[in-house]
Amino acid sequence: MKKFIIAACTAVLLIFACYMAYYNLGIYIDFNPNKPVTSFMTTDEDTIYMEKNGKTEPFEIRGVNLGVGLPGKWATDYAIDEQTYLRWFKWIQEMGANTIRVYTILQDDFYNAFYEYNKNSEEPLYLIHGIWVNDYVQNSHRDAYDDDFRQTFLDDCRTVVDIIHGNKNFNLGYGIGSGSYRKDISQWVVGYILGVEWEDVTVVYTDNKYPERNNYKGTYLFTTDDASPFEAMLCEVGDKIIEYESKRYKEQRLIAFSNWPTTDPFDYQEDITLYFMKCAKVDVEHISSTDKFISGCFASYHVYPYYPDYLNYVDDKSDFALTDDGKINTYLEYLKRITEHHTIPVVISEYGVSTGRGMAQRDYNTGRNQGNMSENEQGQAIIDCYNDIMEAGCAGSCIFTWQDEWFKRTWNTMHAVDLLNTPYWSDYQTNEQYFGLLSFDPGDEKSICYVDGDLSEWNEKDLVTENNNMSVSMKYDEKFIYFLIYKKDFLPQSDVLYIPVDITPKTGSAYCENFDISFENASDFVIEINGTDSSRILVQERYEVLRAMYLHETEDKDAYIEPVDKDTPIFKPICLMLQTATPLLSDNWQATAEIYETGLLKYGNANPESEDFNSLADFIFSGDYIELKLPWQIFNFANPSEMKIHDDYYENYGVEYIQIDKMYVGISNDSCKENRIPMDEFALEGWGRNVTYHERLKKSYYMIKEYWNK
Repeated sequence: MKKFIIAACTAVLLIFACYMAYYNLGIYIDFNPNKPVTSFMTTDEDTIYMEKNGKTEPFEIRGVNLGVGLPGKWATDYAIDEQTYLRWFKWIQEMGANTIRVYTILQDDFYNAFYEYNKNSEEPLYLIHGIWVNDYVQNSHRDAYDDDFRQTFLDDCRTVVDIIHGNKNFNLGYGIGSGSYRKDISQWVVGYILGVEWEDVTVVYTDNKYPERNNYKGTYLFTTDDASPFEAMLCEVGDKIIEYESKRYKEQRLIAFSNWPTTDPFDYQEDITLYFMKCAKVDVEHISSTDKFISGCFASYHVYPYYPDYLNYVDDKSDFALTDDGKINTYLEYLKRITEHHTIPVVISEYGVSTGRGMAQRDYNTGRNQGNMSENEQGQAIIDCYNDIMEAGCAGSCIFTWQDEWFKRTWNTMHAVDLLNTPYWSDYQTNEQYFGLLSFDPGDEKSICYVDGDLSEWNEKDLVTENNNMSVSMKYDEKFIYFLIYKKDFLPQSDVLYIPVDITPKTGSAYCENFDISFENASDFVIEINGTDSSRILVQERYEVLRAMYLHETEDKDAYIEPVDKDTPIFKPICLMLQTATPLLSDNWQATAEIYETGLLKYGNANPESEDFNSLADFIFSGDYIELKLPWQIFNFANPSEMKIHDDYYENYGVEYIQIDKMYVGISNDSCKENRIPMDEFALEGWGRNVTYHERLKKSYYMIKEYWNK
């Protein structure tokens, strides 16, 4: 009996050890070393091909990037469940896409859903799988040959290969998913994109640190004589992932190395190079393949119309590509230069525009901006970009992105928000949160209010203040503060209304010299309702975050040497930074900052169910009423989920937070200027981490669906 128990325990331990070695460590025995390696994907110099039903045909990658964000969750929470993925896959395919691209290893729910969706489908969705490089590693002191960079990169490649073949156990790590991966989805995986948008300084640092490591010769990939050390590292990683999948699974897939304009392979005139600090190149033409690599490589680029638009500053544009209406199209011109440069197919694996209210970059030629575009404008811009991509001769493209992501940040607003709590509110001023074709709107089934002229959502309990046949009612949700403004016998073309708003107890003015009006409370903002084209919100100069954070760029001054008086009566337009330095195209380049007025209010109907829906609409007239919605950040809320606002900048030398539980609001017009405007309290209570939301396909989704399904 004792021997039996020992033998049984030994057998169990052996089985467990084999299980761990196979599924956790990737150790295997090749029982069929002579089995030929196959691939259902191949390439030539400009086309990707797929073998399907015994035929090899051109395959256009018509894809959508898929993120991992949900409202109230960080990306690393991996909160999307299998049923949600199944619903999204259906919508994505109905839109006309044939491919999904993911950036990194996800939790097993994604792969289970992908298998379930495709297993009985005659027209499956395909997958391009990315291998991520940690942002913290790439932006640190490490070079690309550091073990935290290169070795982790190599290890993650093996992990991804095992995952798509359903042979992996993987524990949760920072920035990557986890689970028990048992679904073999490899038959629908067309290829891998290795890496991310490379930091130019990391590339240059690596190239200068290891000049002797500029070559690599592998079984499947090798470098040319012109390769750089960074390109040699990429070549090794690509060779190793092909080798591992070829030997273990007898299969190969397409390989691409991520790239974008900041590290593109081109030379530019000196002033452009200096202005954009274009210091690095990554050229996959310096990576070649042997006959043993039967699948093929493609060149992957993230290319947006607005940044960095190097060609906009080229002196001679006489031979540039043009739009249909004769305007210079630097986007199409750039795409053509990429395809002409490469001897392998080119895929634009990221392109898109944002429907966020805030804007961070402007496309000066075609108007496809980074933000401040309506859902209809987003749809048209994506279609136009897609047409440019196809006209340039690319082999495919992937729209960025499928869903909005509340946790995202943007360079020109991140100073103004609490970055530790971004998933818990929808910041309409941060454009990066709104690249999706799927919106997450506040409310379990519908939002608390829609700015559409229908006043049925309002009732007496929403009333905040009254003054001389005028009143203001208010409510709020995770995205907006809503106002219902009333004036008896309101005349939209002639009446001008003023709504003072007191947010912070630290500063503010009881007088606004701009309009010669006074308030009971020291106010921080004044909303001016002045027709459909000239309505705006102004901020007291002491509480102007642009001045506090960017005065050096806008006026070449230090904001803290001569701080603004706490009770200054000057109210300023609310602006966002677009570029901290802008070249003026002339013989003598001069750097000046570029800003735009984000406090200017847009008139229109903001109800998604309305035929004349404009997602950027801020206000609308309805008889004697005005409905208005304003994003939290425009009132200097850093985190409305906890009702945290900006403290006094000049006491803290920057943005710090204080918590409030009320704000004060009043209303007046030109006929009451001689009287001090009374102001009443509006109570505020945060929602913490208990967010509400419902899914809504944007108008852009339906536009692309119609276009792709023609």
